[in-house]
Parts: sequence; C-alpha cells; structure tokens
Amino acid sequence: MAILSLQQIASLDSPELAPYRTMRLEHEHLANRIFVAEGEKVVRRLLESTLEVLSVVLPNRWIDQFIPLIESRPEQIRVFTADKKVLERLTGFTMYQGLMAVARMPEPVPLEVAHQRSTRPRLWLAIDGLANSENVGAVVRNCTAFNVQALLVGETSASPFLRRAVRSSMGTVFHLQVVETHCLAAALRQLAKMGMRCIAAHPHATGTTLARADLSGDCCIVFGSEGQGLSETTLAACSEHVAIPMPAYVDSLNVAAAVAIFLFEANRQRGWV
Repeated sequence: MAILSLQQIASLDSPELAPYRTMRLEHEHLANRIFVAEGEKVVRRLLESTLEVLSVVLPNRWIDQFIPLIESRPEQIRVFTADKKVLERLTGFTMYQGLMAVARMPEPVPLEVAHQRSTRPRLWLAIDGLANSENVGAVVRNCTAFNVQALLVGETSASPFLRRAVRSSMGTVFHLQVVETHCLAAALRQLAKMGMRCIAAHPHATGTTLARADLSGDCCIVFGSEGQGLSETTLAACSEHVAIPMPAYVDSLNVAAAVAIFLFEANRQRGWV
C-alpha cells in the first residue's frame, strides 16, 4: 500500500524530483516544511519513524533491502530508482551511498505543550546563535543520547531539519521534541515562570563550575556558538551561569563537546547513568 509508484528515473526534470534538485536551497525547503534525509542509516531511521515520508530515491543496489520497509509504511510514497551516477547528476553532489528521502517536518511544538509532555525532572537544552548546521546536528545527537526531552531552537540558530543537521544527527532528530522560537530570551523567561531553571553554559562564568552546579531538578541548559558565545539578552534571561573549568590558555570547547560534558553530568546527578 505504501508505494504510490516505483519508477526508474527517466528525466532529471521531473517535478517530483524538485526537492532533490534544490538541495542547496535549504531555506526554501524550510519554508515548505520539508527536509531531505540522506545516507543508508538516516533514511532507514526516517522510514522507521512516525514522520510523513513523501518520496525515496534509491540506487538500484538498495532496492531489495528497502522496499519491504517502505511497504510497511502507512502513507503512499513515491519511489525513484537509478544508478548512483544519475543521482549525483540530479543533486550536483558526489554521493557515497546515494540513498535519499524527502519528508515533512513535524508540526511545531508549542513551548507549553513540550513542557507538559516532559516528565520530571525535566532536562531541556537551548541553542543560541548556532549557525553551523553540522554543529546543530551533533548537538541533537547528544541530546538524544543523554535523555534531553526538548530542544529549544533560538531565532539565530540553524534548524535541526537542515540537510546537514539531519545527517550529522544520524537521524536522531526524528525522536526529539523541537521547539522553535522567534525570541529565545522571551522563551527562557517563560520557562522560568513554569518553574524551570535556565542555566547558561558560559566559558567565562565566575563562581560556579560544572562540578558544583545542581543539575538534578527541572532545568534548561543554554549553549551558544564557540566563537560568539551567548548573546547578552540570552545571558540576562538565565538565572545561573556555569562553566567547565579549563586552563587559561583554552578559550572554549566545540559546542557539541561542551554539550556532551554538561549532559553527562546532568544524567549522573539524576542517576540516569
């Protein structure tokens, strides 16, 4: 039932292939609330998720492995097949595996709904000014590895549903609540009113280091980019600033590394590891 059509690609100009031809126009994809997944593991995880899949592109050698999985889906999916070289002409990229799929982004989750869905002690994470989509994807992967219940994406951060972010997350973004906000500082203040402590991960914080911070209760840990850090408005919306102690000659860590360290400590304090 799930396969609407199974066809060999005859023309690269087919309208149904437009999302694959325009993979570089990612903001156009976001405006249409669609995204591209690529790679064997990511496409497989997409097909195993509850997200709506619109189409799948398979190199001929992968057909037998993926058709049963596609057929198990509830929706109707267009399936296109071709040799990998044809797919590289379609996308304009050199591709390692050639598997791709287009799916609809999940509906935005309102802040209040995500809060209600999260069980106590709540553990959230927020990102401010993370423009590098691969860093965002790595952060998402850490979130799912360390039991984060929701990711709050600020207005200056890349979407976790950009192609490189989805790939870097290894498809784990399909299993994470994502809350999009047009004003991160306002969203953090709203969380504080709901009883959540908003904690800034700040490399130059004075007074509190990670080992002395209490991460056992409801909290949202806020991270900025390695280069710019957190904005002044975001810092002002956080009630606590916590640092990972490092030698003076080390300015900062990559954000994904810092996220992993903070989240492991939060999980340790909660008895989750």
